[in-house]
Amino acid sequence: MTPAEILGLIGMLLLVGSWVPQTVETIKRKECPLNMGFIMIYFTASVLLTIYAYAGRDWIFTTLNGLAAFQSGINLYVKLFEK
Repeated sequence: MTPAEILGLIGMLLLVGSWVPQTVETIKRKECPLNMGFIMIYFTASVLLTIYAYAGRDWIFTTLNGLAAFQSGINLYVKLFEK
């Protein structure tokens, strides 16, 4: 693994990790306090960037954006179906 890949991996873990507390809170409370517009844009952007990174064979950004899409997708799902 190159130094650049190590930096990318650390950045990926920090960025994806930043979503963990919000996603856990959303699941526990069964409601999402985030703005719907923000969630929609973030989810869509993450999905598109996942596809782009996969096409470019960049495993760090594919993983990063795939996990970000997954976590923001959970928040989006809860937001759409909250009580």
